[in-house]
Amino acid sequence: MIGTLFRSDDVPVEDRFEYWRELTHQAIAPSHISSEHAGDFWAEQRMMELGPVHVWPTSLLPARFVRTEKLVRQCDPETYHLTLILGGGLGLDHVGRTDFYGPRDLWVTDSSRPYDVHPSTADGQRVITGVGVDFPKALMPMPPDRMLPLLGRRLSGREGTGALLTGFLAGLDQQAESLRSSDATRLGTVVVDLLAAWFAQVLEAESALSPETRHRTLIAHIRAFIRDNLHDPELTPPVVAAAHHISLSYLHRLFQEDARGETVAAWIRTQRLEGARRDLANPALRDTPIRAIAARWGLLRAADFTRAFRQAYGLSPREYRMRGVE
Repeated sequence: MIGTLFRSDDVPVEDRFEYWRELTHQAIAPSHISSEHAGDFWAEQRMMELGPVHVWPTSLLPARFVRTEKLVRQCDPETYHLTLILGGGLGLDHVGRTDFYGPRDLWVTDSSRPYDVHPSTADGQRVITGVGVDFPKALMPMPPDRMLPLLGRRLSGREGTGALLTGFLAGLDQQAESLRSSDATRLGTVVVDLLAAWFAQVLEAESALSPETRHRTLIAHIRAFIRDNLHDPELTPPVVAAAHHISLSYLHRLFQEDARGETVAAWIRTQRLEGARRDLANPALRDTPIRAIAARWGLLRAADFTRAFRQAYGLSPREYRMRGVE
């Protein structure tokens, strides 16, 4: 498991808000945090240290975060903060820009400048969900003056590298229980690469990226494309290469150089089998024919599916399903 999970329900009611506030201060630049719901506060928050990067998926009742000029003078960790909204909404005042952010919107703030993050008065007790990311400015290839146009600006997580970043951050919380602490630094590197590539794309400054960052970002795009198209039985390495406007030999080289060391075809097969395995273990799909589950994951030949599944998991698909029923 990666990170520590805070649940306000595990803390006495009178201590919940103060406990959560202190926990949050460990991740972000010092700010004044308040809430109209402090007397009966609710939050669930995972704190993940991925090398120098802090990622903290959060669900909470509305709260306000104010970083003043005085707090900036007293302490400046020289970090950027990224917020991804997944549910509910928040307003932000920063560097002279004011906007309201809803699901799949993102913003960036600079710890060297004041900000005011505040809930909408219309939301009342509506729970806000999202992911916060805090990372040192020194990790970005663009200097602070080049980053200024991004600050306080509503950015979209619905397309391109922004969508890839959004999916990766949301997935970190979903997979946290199965991830190992030894994965932390590598995952932090992926977050930084995705951030740098996305910022450069928005700023039209891709030339500032190192070859290594461009390489890792392309791999991340390719893997996301494969995951999104596993249902297509025609998904093959040539199709993947063509979709990304690269040669088949270059695609194979990218995977050979990647730390995981699998071939493209092997990774596609592994992802399909893992998807089928999860469906076979799902009680809600108990009445769905095995061949239909296999087809859903692009595996149309029953004999090939059974053989590959047994090789991967030591049981036939039917035996695996029955073991979950017992």
